[in-house]
Amino acid sequence: ETLERAVMYGTRVAIHRRGRREYVVIPLTLRVRDGREVIEARNPTTGHDLMIFLDEVESVESFG
Repeated sequence: ETLERAVMYGTRVAIHRRGRREYVVIPLTLRVRDGREVIEARNPTTGHDLMIFLDEVESVESFG
């Protein structure tokens, strides 16, 4: 629900991945790729696009 709202309103979220650091991103879409749910997002600082698989995510926090 947090991700869906962020996609709708273009707000930032912090995504914590297992064994990795925190990513602050703007999620653009939620899709299924190769049978796995994926967040297509953009880094608001650099503008780089990222793909983050939901099954690798520990938690999501909203900033908006």
